[in-house]
Amino acid sequence: MLLTLTLIDAQDRAISHLEREIERHLHPFEEQMTRCEKINGVSSHIIHVLMAEVGTDLSRFPDAEHLSSWAGVCPGHKESAGKRQSGRCRKGNRYVRTALVQAAHAVRRSHTYLGERYRRLKKRQGSKRAALAVRRSILVTYYEMMTTGQDYEEKGEEFFRQRDRGKVERELIQRLKRLGYQITQPAA
Repeated sequence: MLLTLTLIDAQDRAISHLEREIERHLHPFEEQMTRCEKINGVSSHIIHVLMAEVGTDLSRFPDAEHLSSWAGVCPGHKESAGKRQSGRCRKGNRYVRTALVQAAHAVRRSHTYLGERYRRLKKRQGSKRAALAVRRSILVTYYEMMTTGQDYEEKGEEFFRQRDRGKVERELIQRLKRLGYQITQPAA
């Protein structure tokens, strides 16, 4: 029992030493880290992983699509003779993928844009595909923030409802017409 406790204490000291080293190396990027932590679901641990694996100079990636392909968070597309086959995504960087999985699952129940995106996609494509889409969105947001220097703007979960408002109105009008109602629309 005593041996186990001393081993646990030694591991805790080693972990805290490594965390201090990571913070020391990332100290010059403190401003960028605080901006990136505003992304929903992204913690300091995930930012540490992204900065360690992807880096802060993203000039080697021409655009966000190349970064998401490198990281393995873009959907696969295999087609032969006009028939869609396996849609598995690439392997990519396992550390980045693992960190983004944690971020995607952290955001899925939040009342934010990314949480609503997850819930909408989950209805049609399932939980894993929805998590893949949210992971990609987080990585693309990270890319945009690091390359342009802009802050993260939360669109809110109302974003989808406002965007779809015209479509919903047209569908409801058509539904009422099919039920036999006469619709008069106000002049615009």
